[in-house]
Amino acid sequence: MSGLGDRIRELMQEVEAAVAESAEAAEAFRVHYLGRKGVLNDLFEEFKQVAGEEKKVLGRELNELKSRISARLEGFQASHSKQREDKSGEEDLTRPTGAWPTGSRHPLSLVRREILSIFNRMGFAVADGPEIEDDWHVFSGLNFPPDHPARDMQDTFFLGPEVLLRTHTSSVQVRAMETTQPPLRLVMPGRVYRNEAISARAHCQFH
Repeated sequence: MSGLGDRIRELMQEVEAAVAESAEAAEAFRVHYLGRKGVLNDLFEEFKQVAGEEKKVLGRELNELKSRISARLEGFQASHSKQREDKSGEEDLTRPTGAWPTGSRHPLSLVRREILSIFNRMGFAVADGPEIEDDWHVFSGLNFPPDHPARDMQDTFFLGPEVLLRTHTSSVQVRAMETTQPPLRLVMPGRVYRNEAISARAHCQFH
C-alpha cells in the first residue's frame, strides 16, 4: 500500500484527537483540513496519481477521512453555538434593541451540497476549473468542429479571439485528462454562461 494510505490513517487519528475550545479554533480546524489549500485537498491531488489497483481502497479511506473531518467540525460548531445560546439569556444593556436577523444558506448551496454528498459516497472527487477559459478546453479539446453553432457570438460570451466564458463544465474534463491518467471518477459543479435573453425562465448564468 502506498504512503498515502499511511498518511490517511495518521490524519484519522489526528482528527479524532483534535479539540477546538473556541469558535476561532473551530474555524482554524476547518481551514487546515477543508480549505482550498488544506490537507484534504492536497490528499485528493495526490490520490489522482495512485495506481489503479489501490484507488478503490484508498478512495474509500479518503472519503471516510473527509466524512470524519466534517463530522468533527459540525460537532465543534454545534458546541460553540450552544455556548452562545446559553450566554444569550444574559441581558446586555449595551446591545441595540430589536432581534438580530437569522441568516440561512442559499437554496443553490443546499442543493449543491446534497448532490456532492451523494457523489462523494459513490467515490467521486470534486474537480474545479476556471470560468474564463480558452477555446481549446471549451471546444476544440471536446471535438467541436469550427462551424459548430456554440462557437457563434450569439450563443457564447467571447472575451477575445480565443478567450470566453465557459459554456459548460466539460472543460474541466479536458483539464483533468491532461494531467491525470484514466480511469477518472470526477464530478464538476460550477457556473456556466450562455448568451441568453434574461427572463423569468432563463438567465445568462446558471449552474
